[in-house]
Amino acid sequence: MYIDTHCHISKDDYDNIDLVIKDNIDAGVNIMIVSGCEEKTISEAIDLSKEYDSIYVTIGYHPDQVGVVIDENIDRLKELLKTPKVVGVGEIGLDYHYGKDDRDKQIELFEKQLMIAEEVNLPVVIHSRDATEDTINILKKYKVKGIMHCFSGSVETAKIYVSMGYLLGIGGVVTFKNSNLYKVVEEVGLSSILLETDAPYLAPAPYRGELNSSKYIPIIAKKIAEILNVPIENVGQVTSENAIRLFDLQ
Repeated sequence: MYIDTHCHISKDDYDNIDLVIKDNIDAGVNIMIVSGCEEKTISEAIDLSKEYDSIYVTIGYHPDQVGVVIDENIDRLKELLKTPKVVGVGEIGLDYHYGKDDRDKQIELFEKQLMIAEEVNLPVVIHSRDATEDTINILKKYKVKGIMHCFSGSVETAKIYVSMGYLLGIGGVVTFKNSNLYKVVEEVGLSSILLETDAPYLAPAPYRGELNSSKYIPIIAKKIAEILNVPIENVGQVTSENAIRLFDLQ
């Protein structure tokens, strides 16, 4: 069994969601955790979780929503976190890739959601892009656990997050020829890793550039098995156990 701990399944990206989910399950991905990151996709993800036994949900406001989120959205988020099968807060975090003009507003939104996660005792799914120092310093202020989504940082940064109790989300990037993620995988081992696709983005090689799907999780698992020189079954088992423990999946 495999668990895709972070994907996006939306009608905007897939023509036939029934078929997508069937293909994922046929590939051995029995659980998909769908991330809702703004109003539309939050509602869509929750609806999917009600329709499909294999789908769980994390919800929260992505840093790119900083210009539109108001207090009413935050209040709604608090209520929706009580919904069955909502298992985490995210993806939330910081993104300075296009500059830091809205840095203070991003931090404010990030901290509001971390506070909520702490209150409701749910894990967080962290988006951090070109913002490592601020992300680490802010996370240290809150008693939360979670996953560093789409981790692509250095071994040194990986060690810091792991020492803070975070798991690393490893996806298709680990299969790219120019990726140094294998060094991180070697260093932290299976006990600190979760599998994810970030579908429909970041499809693994040899499908790089194409529409991604949870059905490609076994390709990511195979690469990790090769890096660690362990059976692929071990990768599936340990990462699934990590996910079940973190998100308290039933």
